[in-house]
Amino acid sequence: MILPIVAFGHPTLRKKAQNITKDYPKLDELIENMWETMYSSNGVGLAAPQVNHSIRLFVIDASHYAEEDEKAKDFKRVFINAEIIHQDGEEWMFNEGCLSVPNIREDVWRKPIITMKYMDENFTEHQEDFDGIRARVIQHEYDHLDGKLFVDRVSSLRKMLIKRRLGDISKGIVDVNYRMIFPSK
Repeated sequence: MILPIVAFGHPTLRKKAQNITKDYPKLDELIENMWETMYSSNGVGLAAPQVNHSIRLFVIDASHYAEEDEKAKDFKRVFINAEIIHQDGEEWMFNEGCLSVPNIREDVWRKPIITMKYMDENFTEHQEDFDGIRARVIQHEYDHLDGKLFVDRVSSLRKMLIKRRLGDISKGIVDVNYRMIFPSK
């Protein structure tokens, strides 16, 4: 089932998400719905807070970036209770967007290499290094688990320039081809 995406300004996007256990109700169904929602919205990642579940879960399929980064070719993963334990390298800029902040793209600086502990959909524990586009997409989705958005990482000047557009999104004044949940008035 395709789930509605929570829009900028909704309180769920600013909450610190909670860890879950393998007995979380209907987890397999939620993960399947998140994949379906992400693909139908043309996303490369989707965090549970974006579908109004304040839990530490996100899905990624970075194959969209395979031409730019070969390691992204078959990179499709579920991340549960993820924790970035190390970041390394000189920050690099990349133009990011977000399904919860539609029609806005901004240049964001992030570290190129991360080490992460996480569990997959079977609750098998992993510790792994990621770099390039994979690290970028992971960090973007990981931020959602801590109540952060990519627009929080842009300069003060850029924030001023997009302030009205962000306000419009929170009021539901936005043109998208997927269902959204807007903040209550």
